[in-house]
Amino acid sequence: MADISDVVLQLGSIGLWLQTIGVVIIIWIALQITNWIINRKRLKRLDELSERIDRIEKKIDKVLKK
Repeated sequence: MADISDVVLQLGSIGLWLQTIGVVIIIWIALQITNWIINRKRLKRLDELSERIDRIEKKIDKVLKK
């Protein structure tokens, strides 16, 4: 009887470790998704700035050619 309870306790301990690892992985995935969203917004802003700079350069080129 004592052997069975020891086995059950060890299995419970392993279950808790697996649960902890699962929670850590879920938190890591959530942080990665948040990071991806933030970086995507930053890339959009950089693209907009790049387009504005291109338009300004074209206008400057037109003015300098005249």
